[in-house]
Amino acid sequence: MRPIKYTVSIEIALPREKVVPLLADPAHMPKWLRGLVLHEPLSGEHGQLGTKSRVVMQTGRRKFECTETITRREPADLREIPRTSVVHFDREIVGEGMWSAARERLTEAGPETTLWESENEYRFSGFLMKLVGLLMPGAFRKQSLQHMQDFKAFAEEGKDVREATG
Repeated sequence: MRPIKYTVSIEIALPREKVVPLLADPAHMPKWLRGLVLHEPLSGEHGQLGTKSRVVMQTGRRKFECTETITRREPADLREIPRTSVVHFDREIVGEGMWSAARERLTEAGPETTLWESENEYRFSGFLMKLVGLLMPGAFRKQSLQHMQDFKAFAEEGKDVREATG
């Protein structure tokens, strides 16, 4: 089975110097990362290069546990990022029957606007995950876009996915 690859992007109506700290702060993750049950570092400092974390997500009654490794964070210091530079935040996620990589890029789209681009790749092993990948390839892209839309609503309006109804 061939890997699933796609790129999604969203514009956030806030300057990058406000968006990056919100995205990088683990305390904010439950507010916008729909389905997050747990995100705890196993080694390293949360969000820093090389850090491995245990992540538990829940969709309906199903829980999925995986390990996330931060593979790129540039610049390392997220304060006073030069206007022309691109912020990179990459990670690999490994779970039962699945490997994925996400390469996040944040650029200034304007003085008060940030462009967030997310390049994703999924590979599957094992019968069940291969079947999911084969039958529902669009579900992965849809979920990535949902997370981005939830983050945008959190960053711009303070909306918390845990308080959403329906």
